[in-house]
Amino acid sequence: MKTPWHLWLVGIVSLLWNAVGAFDYTMTQARSAWYLAQFTPEQLAYFFSYPAWVVAFWALGVWAAVLGSVLLLLRSRFAASAFLAALLGIVVTSVYTFGLAEISMSEASGSGAIVFSAAIFVVTLALWLYARAMAARGQLR
Repeated sequence: MKTPWHLWLVGIVSLLWNAVGAFDYTMTQARSAWYLAQFTPEQLAYFFSYPAWVVAFWALGVWAAVLGSVLLLLRSRFAASAFLAALLGIVVTSVYTFGLAEISMSEASGSGAIVFSAAIFVVTLALWLYARAMAARGQLR
């Protein structure tokens, strides 16, 4: 069965999208001075106050999404599982950042943080649904 053109397009675009998240995570965790210069002191204090379990779920969300994109390009049926793991990471991190943290992300970064977090969730949900559909059609092995 011939691979549909859209699988390559979705795979490449999703890898680029998720690479940005991986870069952000890596630069934040490495405390890269030039990268962190774009944030306010309040935002930095907020990011660095994350408990270890939140950082772990943030990592899960980021790296599982990257893995899902790579697996999609490799036409592996495990892409859907990776995107589902990424969704878990996103949901848990969002529950903390918008509900459990002493200062919510929207207080530290404004209402745009809510919109951007929602966009990340929607894109990852769409990628999970897409990977599931491609697997069901036999496009992923």
